Amino acid sequence: MSSRAPALGFLFVTLFLDILGIGLIIPVLPRLVETFQGGNVSAASHTVGVLAALYSLMQFVFAPILGNLSDRFGRRPIILGSLFGSGLDYLLLAWAPSLGWFYVGRVIAGITGANFTAASAYIADISPPEKRAANFGIIGAAFGLGFIAGPALGGLLGNAGLRLPFLVAAGITLLNWLYGLLILPESLKREHRRAFDWRRANPLGSLVALKRYPLVLGLAGAFFLINTAQFMLHATWVLYTGYRYNWTAGQVGASLAVVGLMAALIQGGLARRIIPALGERRSLVIGLAIGVFSMAGYGLATQGWMIYAILAVGALGGIAPPAAQGLISRTVAPNEQGAVQGAMSSLASVAGIIGPVVGAGVFGFFISERAPAQLPGAAFFLASLLMAASLVQSVRVLRKNPVAVAN
Repeated sequence: MSSRAPALGFLFVTLFLDILGIGLIIPVLPRLVETFQGGNVSAASHTVGVLAALYSLMQFVFAPILGNLSDRFGRRPIILGSLFGSGLDYLLLAWAPSLGWFYVGRVIAGITGANFTAASAYIADISPPEKRAANFGIIGAAFGLGFIAGPALGGLLGNAGLRLPFLVAAGITLLNWLYGLLILPESLKREHRRAFDWRRANPLGSLVALKRYPLVLGLAGAFFLINTAQFMLHATWVLYTGYRYNWTAGQVGASLAVVGLMAALIQGGLARRIIPALGERRSLVIGLAIGVFSMAGYGLATQGWMIYAILAVGALGGIAPPAAQGLISRTVAPNEQGAVQGAMSSLASVAGIIGPVVGAGVFGFFISERAPAQLPGAAFFLASLLMAASLVQSVRVLRKNPVAVAN
């Protein structure tokens, strides 16, 4: 087991640098879209939603393909290919002369954006069943630390030029690719690999295959609702805080850095203690309940400082994802981890198609003159309802399905 520890560290650095690159562009992408649409916030919100949905559509189609390829050829080539594609995407967006090129860039990024699918399978490969939930927290820790530095730096760079963060993100991502090429070892043993199967690799077939695992299928529905709510949040955060609190790119970056800090503390540190103490089932339920109230809180906050207070409490909901991942991975055989993670990513991509369009659309409508009442937080209220539905679904599934460890 000791030989596996360094691989987990290498994966953490790879994911951290990947998230750092993503975080760099978050504070500036909606603002850059605004410049192509004459500064119209309502119109830009719809475009940002469509761009996010396009990215998720590509992931929906290609995530199960790449997940199955990782079961056949290993996790390492999929992770490296994803990083290289992301680097090219950032370069394209940095020099894009018109809005149309942003759609091309989102297609490229969506096709190659399989890092978290392969990374989840990678963690399942190198972790014993009883440690998987805690080790899945590494994704949250990398996400958190990357979001501490990425958005804050992206906000500062964005004040100097809206395209500068894309160039920096490209440089970091391509250096990350080189780092992985030289350092990251393979995690999937040859005896655990299986032949590529197009029936499982197509998005609908991969979802149908989840029926063999009742717990996974049940939690997949709950995950779909969680991800839809999260994508609604992501699509509207920059526009919402700018519209309601007049935050600059730097202030938005600072808020996202706090999100990252809290995620790193909870998922990367405290989750490794909280989840074993509470158990995976209880951790999932408590985390989702916190999410219900935090989503509603964002919509109700009338002052910018309130956002930070809600973030501090809402971050505790971060114990839910690694707990759920632990429950799911324990029921899946080693040679199907990539396929199942690909199916889950594909389902998350469906949420990524719906969430941004609905969230940005609801936000744009309720700040427009057509709205019956001005309600900027409407998208967050809807997200809170989706989280509540996910909580109900999770409780129902956990009561009906015991967790059996697959061999």
